[in-house]
Amino acid sequence: MGELYPPIEPYETGMLDVGDGNRVYWEVSGNPDGRPAVVVHGGPGSGSGTLARQLFDPDRYRIVQFDQRGCGRSTPHAADPATALAHNTTWHLVADMERLREHLGVDRWLLYGGSWGSTLILAYAQRHPERVSEIVISAVTTTRRLEIDWLYRGVGRFYPQQWERFVAGSGTTADGDLVGAYARLVNHPDAAVREKATVDWLAWEDAAVSNETKGASNPYGDRPPAAKLAFVRICSHYFAHGAWLEEGALIRDAGRLAGIPGVLVHGRVDLGGPVDTAWQLARAWPDAELIVVEEAGHLPTGTTRDHVRRALDRFAG
Repeated sequence: MGELYPPIEPYETGMLDVGDGNRVYWEVSGNPDGRPAVVVHGGPGSGSGTLARQLFDPDRYRIVQFDQRGCGRSTPHAADPATALAHNTTWHLVADMERLREHLGVDRWLLYGGSWGSTLILAYAQRHPERVSEIVISAVTTTRRLEIDWLYRGVGRFYPQQWERFVAGSGTTADGDLVGAYARLVNHPDAAVREKATVDWLAWEDAAVSNETKGASNPYGDRPPAAKLAFVRICSHYFAHGAWLEEGALIRDAGRLAGIPGVLVHGRVDLGGPVDTAWQLARAWPDAELIVVEEAGHLPTGTTRDHVRRALDRFAG
């Protein structure tokens, strides 16, 4: 279960000037003459990883990866408090993807990603459907405000002790704007305030997936210090603004994806992102197939990866 293709290294890398003082890191691996595919990482603010490209047959795909603004190897990095986030929004990232596509000479590409990456994929595809050949998504999210509120408030009903700590760390009340409060704290001039807010935010993220990890790891809190601060700064910035999306727009406008084959893979026990979002998207997108993995949550499992890899193999042609 969860078999992957062998590890490979990029054959081409670069830094793309996307404006506003930002340079986006990108890399390409696999077959230079293969079917173009782009991996859209989660977070927002996580950066790309090597494991994602092992889901693709390297003989049949030209695999593009990039680090979204402010994270990974892109510059300037959001871990630096001097790095402003005013030009780091969903629509800036959509424009960056389109600029990268043009830079690499790609006509149409397959989009693959999960969690926050699925939101960015849908925003890009609905704005540029003519540039998308297929879509494969795991852990479907559309970053509606109701989804944000569920993750940072509703899930507290399952982990009341950990959520109480999260609320206390925000400096506001349980019915207050928790995400907005953290967005302010991680931009505080005092480094100690920023660091504490980062720790408290990540402790909650880890709590929300603790049923999946069984306490064996902290997938958010175990990251390197700079990656942790960038992740929380960018996440809280995006979620405090509802990702600059009209509420429900990505599901409402899913008809724009008509003619684009899609596979949605979602865990039945994804506590932070309940399956109803994936179901609603599949109903609104005429060419989408929804696969619900009964034992899976938000984090990728062997079964989830199997379904993703099979979809990618099928689309490889």
